Amino acid sequence: MMKIGTCVGIILLCFNHITAQSAKIDTEKLLEYYETQRYADAAKYLQSIYPGDTQDIKALSQIAYCNMMAGKLPEAEKNYQKINTLQPNNLPTLFSLASINSRRGNASNAKGYLHQIIQVDSLNFNAYKQLAIYADTPESKLNYLKKANTLNATDPDVAYDLSLTYSSLKQFKPAYDVLKTAIASDPENFTLQQALLPVANQLGKYPEVIEIGEKLLKNHTDVNVMNDMGQAYFYVKDYQKCISLYKMLEEKGVQSEGTLYFMTLSYREMKDYNNAAIYAQKTIDEAISDHTTLYYAALAGIYESRNQYNDAVTAYKRGLTFGTSNIIYYRLGLLYDLNLKQPKNAATYYQLYLRNNPDQEKEKEQIAYAKGRIPGLK
Repeated sequence: MMKIGTCVGIILLCFNHITAQSAKIDTEKLLEYYETQRYADAAKYLQSIYPGDTQDIKALSQIAYCNMMAGKLPEAEKNYQKINTLQPNNLPTLFSLASINSRRGNASNAKGYLHQIIQVDSLNFNAYKQLAIYADTPESKLNYLKKANTLNATDPDVAYDLSLTYSSLKQFKPAYDVLKTAIASDPENFTLQQALLPVANQLGKYPEVIEIGEKLLKNHTDVNVMNDMGQAYFYVKDYQKCISLYKMLEEKGVQSEGTLYFMTLSYREMKDYNNAAIYAQKTIDEAISDHTTLYYAALAGIYESRNQYNDAVTAYKRGLTFGTSNIIYYRLGLLYDLNLKQPKNAATYYQLYLRNNPDQEKEKEQIAYAKGRIPGLK
């Protein structure tokens, strides 16, 4: 709608020039370009009418807008900069320049233009809203969003982003209040209601989480809503409903360490110790990454580089507690062999490496080395 409105505005500007440019401008052709969104053609046509050094702000605005809509951002920026020189501190021009620089990935320039807008109009909601996107820290983002929210407390986008920022800083009460205010003006905004659930859980408002969650699930089955509701059911001691919700997540394959943990606790509270033990193990398994052994191998390698060989051995062996690893077996063999001078241990890990089916092509050299080294170590 914004683009249509702007387009209509530009068309009206064209008609304002009909009298002055009646001998030159074919208004029907220009109108057709706008209506069919052939902005590049419209820009070319306008540039053929107006001289390249024109200082007619309305003409420059039309050309700049058409180039921007056609994706010709350098040309659009050049014309908007001309307008900004001729008519400084014009808010639509500054917003257009900020938008162009944002689209081109020049965050520094975009921020600069937005700051100029605030200097001209310190109560400009959209400028603060956009500045929050470029904030360098959660604290500065919070300040911009708070200012925007003060100017328009019912804007759903700002309320949503502000609540997330508050939550990231563990400020759950203001996050809750911001969302409640926005929801009051738009009770059917399911996005805001869903954002409210984890915040309400943090504040112990479990009945509210359950009530809102039930309504949301009637509209759409969402795993995040189910996750938040499961926690709420646990804390109001409705353990069976907690388990039922999280069982559904497990069946969908979207369980997490947290959902499995709450299932463990729920079974325990229900004195179903067999299932509690099963889900305790599932929780542990879920918490362990498939890449944990690689992380420990990387840590051990760092210790080796610093000649901290005993620490390296400890890290390698810790990695093996999370699963077998050819990399670790081979590295331990080398470590015991070349640095710690413990031939018996070196031979053991070379043998473990060979027994663990290393890739015959990719690890050809390592296999040959281990096989050739073992007899000498024994």
